[in-house]
Amino acid sequence: MANTGQKSAAYARALLEIARAEGHLAGIEDDLFRFARTFESNDALRTALTDPELPIDRRIAVIEELMGGKSLTTSVALVSMIVAAGQAGELPSIIDRFVELAASARERELAEVRTAVALTDDQVARLATALGKATGKLVEVKVIIDPEVLGGVVARVGDTIIDGTVRHRLAQLRGQQ
Repeated sequence: MANTGQKSAAYARALLEIARAEGHLAGIEDDLFRFARTFESNDALRTALTDPELPIDRRIAVIEELMGGKSLTTSVALVSMIVAAGQAGELPSIIDRFVELAASARERELAEVRTAVALTDDQVARLATALGKATGKLVEVKVIIDPEVLGGVVARVGDTIIDGTVRHRLAQLRGQQ
């Protein structure tokens, strides 16, 4: 039997092929990325989707209620497929691997950026350019709204973390005293 990492990678590759075949790779990628972040940050959602006592049709209804009208139909179907297959607990790792594969297919490095507020398209583009210069790579930015970030951004590109938050800068100032 394949280990969890191999299963996640296999599901991610399948998601990539389906998204490509549907012709909506970027939209599906964005939908699934947002869903994974919601899943990770919402205990009630995580519990509902991983509860073996809750019938599959009810778990799928939760997904449809949450994603319906805001996401592509294919995105809703893919999340439902993963949950119905009993892999809800692995959703974030499957989706994160899918997003990495999608970025790689476009010959880009994925940058996960955490910020307290939503960024405009222009800000995301400028951030991608700046992170590209800092890392020497073509970068695709995925933004995560994180209220714990008081101001500024934290960016992770591969193993590199760039912390430009107010909290980090205050800690640096305290350390200089």
